Amino acid sequence: MSRKYIIGLDIGTTKICAVVARTEAGVPEIMGMGTASSSGIKKGVVVDINVTTDAIRAAVADAEASSGVEIKAAYIGVAGSHIECLKSYGATGIKGSEVTRGDIERVMDSASALYVPLDREVLHVMPTDFVIDGQGGIVRPTGMSGARLEANVRVITASHSVVENLLKCCRKAGVEAIDTVFEPIASCRSVADEDELDTGVAVVDIGGGTADIGVYSEGGLVHASVLPVGGNHITNDIAIGLRLSQREAERVKIEHGFALGEIDSGEMIDVRLMSDELRQVPRHYLKEIIRPRAEEVIRIIKREVQGKTSLSGPSCVVLTGGTALLSGIDRVAEAVFGLPVRVGVPDYGIGPHLKDKLRSPIHATGVGLVLYGYEAESNAYEGIFDGIVQKVKGTTKNLLEVRGWGARKRARRTELRG
Repeated sequence: MSRKYIIGLDIGTTKICAVVARTEAGVPEIMGMGTASSSGIKKGVVVDINVTTDAIRAAVADAEASSGVEIKAAYIGVAGSHIECLKSYGATGIKGSEVTRGDIERVMDSASALYVPLDREVLHVMPTDFVIDGQGGIVRPTGMSGARLEANVRVITASHSVVENLLKCCRKAGVEAIDTVFEPIASCRSVADEDELDTGVAVVDIGGGTADIGVYSEGGLVHASVLPVGGNHITNDIAIGLRLSQREAERVKIEHGFALGEIDSGEMIDVRLMSDELRQVPRHYLKEIIRPRAEEVIRIIKREVQGKTSLSGPSCVVLTGGTALLSGIDRVAEAVFGLPVRVGVPDYGIGPHLKDKLRSPIHATGVGLVLYGYEAESNAYEGIFDGIVQKVKGTTKNLLEVRGWGARKRARRTELRG
């Protein structure tokens, strides 16, 4: 490892989170974090550069104070409905008697040779599986014998202008981007286990403005997308139904909201109306407002997952993000999906002094960005889901060189690695 610290920066619609990890012992150990409220981002897109810059600066300063580390560069999470996931395919002859890393690089070069519009940029090229002489479903082809190697991949692209505006805010806040990472890929690293990845899992990060979806099967990504639905829709319904301000509706949702469950029908809660009048309302009103909207959001997510994946689909669902904290949301999702659903919280690499702060679904992406950065820099693993992804990203350089994006990204990683 050439760097002592790895930083992940999760820039969301409602919050910005910076996570700092130390790698001296050969494994990442999270030693600090910082958060700040976000209001300059809408559905993953920067709508106010100055406000977003100030929020990033505040989160970074908080993380620096927490960890004692000066933050100059980070792995930046990217999401938003501008994200697209494309299928591609490549094939090459196996030069020797066994598949080598060179053969894998050539087949990935072939799979990466697809048209990408000038207003888009590639975030990831991820193998789903490899095929040797017609035998598919191969995860690690290195060392296997054959004459022809094929690869099925998923290419994740993003709007160039959206990414550049996000990075501009980071630079103005004093943070350079080592790499940009699609957030569901990061979240999956912190909340999904190997059994779930093998049998099939949909990792759904429901934030304030978007729902980020990553579907995995046999260890590889089979679909990724971002939907413009999230917890803010529930907040809006509460604000309208109870005649509250957005700020008060968000507070009521966090402190008293629930999507499913039984409570005392006589239980009352205090709310402050837009007229500044303090009033008591029955708490069960919240369920009547929240549950229909929560079911609608989950149904939209289910249609996306079922419509873009195989007939069998995932065998389970992991919910993360701030909306996953809503009491009963997992039970609503189980009823809609008809699958086991659990709320995913990050655990790996978190020191004991940060357990209470970071073991929450709202920090799944921030912790996942650190884990992604560690894997990319240490090349600790050799499988499809881990080290090969980092290696594969370099194979897109020939395709992207025409508009300079590949050169800029490689230069940025090289310059900031020290």
